[in-house]
Amino acid sequence: MGRVGFAAAAACAVAACAVAAALVGRRVRARRRWWRAVEVVGEFEEGCATPLGRLRQVVDALVVEMHAGLASDGGSKLKMLLTFIDTLPDGSEEGIYYALDLGGTNFRVLRVQLGGKGSMILSHKVESQPLPEELKSGTSEILFDYIASTLKNFVEREEDDSQQKTDERRALGFTFSFPVRQTSVSSGFLIKWTKGFSIEDAVGKDIARGLEEAMTTKGLNMRVAALVNDTVGTLALGHYYDQDTVAAVIIGTGTNACYIERTDAIIKCQGLLTNSGGMVVNMEWGNFWSSHLPRTSYDIALDEESPNRNDQGFEKMISGMYLGEVVRRVLQRMAQESDLFGDATQNLSVPFSLSTPIMAAMHEDDSPDLERVRQIMEQNFQMPHVPLKTRRLIIRVCDIVTRRAARLAAAGIVGILKKIGRDGSGRSRSKSQRTSVAIEGGLYTGYSNFRDYLNEAVVEILGEEVARNVILRVSEDGSGIGAALLAAAHSLDR
Repeated sequence: MGRVGFAAAAACAVAACAVAAALVGRRVRARRRWWRAVEVVGEFEEGCATPLGRLRQVVDALVVEMHAGLASDGGSKLKMLLTFIDTLPDGSEEGIYYALDLGGTNFRVLRVQLGGKGSMILSHKVESQPLPEELKSGTSEILFDYIASTLKNFVEREEDDSQQKTDERRALGFTFSFPVRQTSVSSGFLIKWTKGFSIEDAVGKDIARGLEEAMTTKGLNMRVAALVNDTVGTLALGHYYDQDTVAAVIIGTGTNACYIERTDAIIKCQGLLTNSGGMVVNMEWGNFWSSHLPRTSYDIALDEESPNRNDQGFEKMISGMYLGEVVRRVLQRMAQESDLFGDATQNLSVPFSLSTPIMAAMHEDDSPDLERVRQIMEQNFQMPHVPLKTRRLIIRVCDIVTRRAARLAAAGIVGILKKIGRDGSGRSRSKSQRTSVAIEGGLYTGYSNFRDYLNEAVVEILGEEVARNVILRVSEDGSGIGAALLAAAHSLDR
């Protein structure tokens, strides 16, 4: 070989080595980026850990806050609002009752016909419609006029169909799912708006009286017999079918809980006089907070950027409004520190662009190649080439967030049981006492992984012997039907 040929060969060899070195370097950098993404997930998982010991600390912390909230107004982040409901429906109620259900998105009107013992609910009809956005920032008069007009149209159609018109004044149940300081079963003053409402002239006003004035103006012969929130309605419906129901929990877009408190505990704390054996307390547990809750940097950032900073801490860790957002924040961090998603990283920067239903759909993808995950990342974040191993890492993040949320919700439920002496601890006789908890909300009813984690954690905290007698029962439409049942149970109160 001549000098020229040798030089050319040498040059080719050098070039080949350079290419090989570049490829090796690229693989090494890619591997390092991948392992950094894995490290981010591992650090997050460690921060979200909910071992049994920590869950029991959360249980005890909740009980302490429940005592403090009952003892004094403002004594705890838990409002522990008395509902004055000391009589729950038991199946003996008869007649036709109406109910209204005002939430953050929809407004519903219901008609329920009760047949008493043996017959129970003979029929019920529900009409739902989106609540016009302009009503959320107008005046209370405009809002109540809309509610009364919708109810009037519904009643006229129903009574024309049934040919059961009557001059008797009808009892109405009103589900008003906002914080209310109640003065009786049928009256209460709005503490503050949530869910995007900002009707300033309604704060501090008696909600039931405002509605009754609007109904009178529309010629409706009705009165509010029960003013409740959605958890209390869920408890009422649960108790209607199962009198061992002692608590109710909503786990959906938001979260809350209520339970039947022993009368002696309420009298001791607030000097309230009642002849009943217990009263329903609305905890407003979404605002619960404790240092034992496993809070991460992602939770802190979410809270600081929210419009209700330092509020609803428990809700931000367990409810459907926030779980998908926590996952998005972790994925964004993974992308920033590892270049995991290439040029599409910026597509993960939009807050709340990953909803909890989408997160749940990915988490419950059981196909071998996680095709649903691939489709969602492509359709929602313009990421067409997410490798299988990355999809598996995404599933892991979804699992961490869901498992933490469900196990904390389970600790909340056990906290309620411990407060009322039904957790099998100490002198509690609940090992042989049947106890039912009514649960409503799409996160629990529609998300099987969440539900399974919650159910497993309840057993883990209580122990199998006690948990065998604790029934977590799905309640369908308790927020609406339950209000009608409470109207029936309290129709003669005034």
